[in-house]
Amino acid sequence: MNFVEELRWRGLLHDIMPGTEEELAKGMAAGYIGFDPTADSLHVGSLLQIFTLMRFQKAGHKPFALVGGATGMVGDPSGKSQERNLLSEDILNYNLEGIQAQLERFLDFDCGANSAEIVNNYDWFKSFTFLDFIRDVGKHITVNYMMAKDSVKKRLESEVGMSFTEFSYQLVQGYDFYYLWKHKKCVLQMGGSDQWGNIVTGTEFIRRKDGGQAFALTSPLIKKSDGTKFGKTEGGNVWLDAKKTSPYQFYQFWLNASDDDAANYIKIFTFFGEQEIRILINKHSEAPHQRALQKALAADITERVHGEEALETALKTTDFLFGNGSLDFLKSLDDKSVLAVFEGIPQFNISKAEFEVGYDVLTLMADKTSIFPSKGEAKKMIVGGGVSVNREKIQSPEKVFEVSDLINDKFLVAQKGKKNYFLVVLG
Repeated sequence: MNFVEELRWRGLLHDIMPGTEEELAKGMAAGYIGFDPTADSLHVGSLLQIFTLMRFQKAGHKPFALVGGATGMVGDPSGKSQERNLLSEDILNYNLEGIQAQLERFLDFDCGANSAEIVNNYDWFKSFTFLDFIRDVGKHITVNYMMAKDSVKKRLESEVGMSFTEFSYQLVQGYDFYYLWKHKKCVLQMGGSDQWGNIVTGTEFIRRKDGGQAFALTSPLIKKSDGTKFGKTEGGNVWLDAKKTSPYQFYQFWLNASDDDAANYIKIFTFFGEQEIRILINKHSEAPHQRALQKALAADITERVHGEEALETALKTTDFLFGNGSLDFLKSLDDKSVLAVFEGIPQFNISKAEFEVGYDVLTLMADKTSIFPSKGEAKKMIVGGGVSVNREKIQSPEKVFEVSDLINDKFLVAQKGKKNYFLVVLG
């Protein structure tokens, strides 16, 4: 596989330094991408760069994932309108552990010469004094050169300005490239298009300090077809950590992509070949309502990130909520997993002691919960056949529920109409 050609046909090549393709054609090369430890988990916005490293390795090259223990203490101004809060060393270390564990799920760390490696720039910066830095690094890059960068110019022209801390960031990142070039033989740094300025500062530093040659390559920033930011939902970031974003929610994020976005994402976030993708797009265009593209995308990326078992649970959850899945699925789950299935769906807590006396359906639906605003409206919809509990249609407004009706001795699943779900939790 030709790495650059692979990026090109997938629409993942934004900028590339002259000579990069020729360098990679010589044989196995080492390259790296940096990941910012601002949280203890990466999110879907990081997946493009993770996949870039995976493609780099599949092309026979050696990938390095740099986790920024040092740069995380400074803060990258690229694409930022104001300076962010700096994290403590303890929080950074905690975040680094989480990110490293996630990266290890994607890259192959035991495949011979091109085995992946994870490095932390705090390891080479922790004993670097300020005076050493401004003498050995700062003197090689002029202020004029640094101020010409878009990330710097935009902030200097804004009302908030830029601190010296942020201004120095590109020197810190530039030294990262130099260190990895010098000690790990990394000749290529990759990243998002907003990183181009920082990356070429590294290539320039390598040239000026040691007369060496290094290369740069960036991918375009992903945007949704409607112009809104990729990777965000009403609930915030879509995380790779199952504790922050459940596999079901993760699956639904991709399943709910628009047709245009799905046709783009399937090239970016899968390893399907050109012909496979063409077949899927044609299949989708013949029956768009069946969402073949979205289903293939969501299944592939969910299994890759969370594993086969989690994908199976996500599929069963989807079938239960939007298809004809049985209660046996819920009964097979523990309490935490049941709650995860219904995350984002209205939930009501009722005392189990009270429930042992028994609740008639109207009291349950209107007094003890707010599924209906009144008993009258609840009765009207029940008579019309529009209310179900635990997948069974309520035939009479006189129906009484008891402990024996609970799923796993704790839950009732109520439906108002076909798609409006509510979870009643006994505690």
